[in-house]
Amino acid sequence: MNRTLNVVRMQLVNRQTYIWVPLIIIGSAWVISYLIYAIIGAGLGAHPARGEGFNGASQAPLWYFLAIGVQALTLTFPFSQAMSVTRRTFFLGTTLVTAAAGAVLATLYTLLKLPELATNGWGVGSYMFALPWVTDGPWYHGWLFFFAVTVLFFILGFWFATIYKRFGVAALTSALVALALLLVGAVALITWQQWWGSVGAWLAQQSSGQIGAWMLAVAVVLGLSSYLTLRRATP
Repeated sequence: MNRTLNVVRMQLVNRQTYIWVPLIIIGSAWVISYLIYAIIGAGLGAHPARGEGFNGASQAPLWYFLAIGVQALTLTFPFSQAMSVTRRTFFLGTTLVTAAAGAVLATLYTLLKLPELATNGWGVGSYMFALPWVTDGPWYHGWLFFFAVTVLFFILGFWFATIYKRFGVAALTSALVALALLLVGAVALITWQQWWGSVGAWLAQQSSGQIGAWMLAVAVVLGLSSYLTLRRATP
């Protein structure tokens, strides 16, 4: 455990990566979306078509965590090997940092939903944290959803990086093409079998907490795959 915590401290040496940059992204996304909705509201005035609703800015920091997942391996992994850190300890420490970052982000989103709802979208109808379906149920459903999305994006970036480190650019490109073909094949199969109605009905029955649990399951599978690949990756 002490060695794992040392990896956590190593990952947090540059606190901008996990703390300040995500906060800057969230703050900037909020300011930009607020200004856009304020401008729309000022232009429409009391018109019944005044803009109001989900602005999509909440996804901004999630894409950054995809990049962090890549950096955690490509930039930090070689340094950890020079410090004689085992691959298992590096993976556990990095995963622990990821879980902590996801928990902080999910908590922040859950708390900011309260003033957003109380002020009717910060007074301009801009909703960034109170998302339809995601936060409509119990608070822990929304928290789990945001936590799962953050962890999944990070692990996905980490998985891409392990493929690159172990097998090179050609293998990574091939893996991405194979993933795209797999998705296209799934869409083709569902369309051919006319399963879209059943798929839509199943999704409609799922809560945000259940979808979050599914995403965590996918993250666990990708994480285990990354670890097995990391065991033979060269710094």
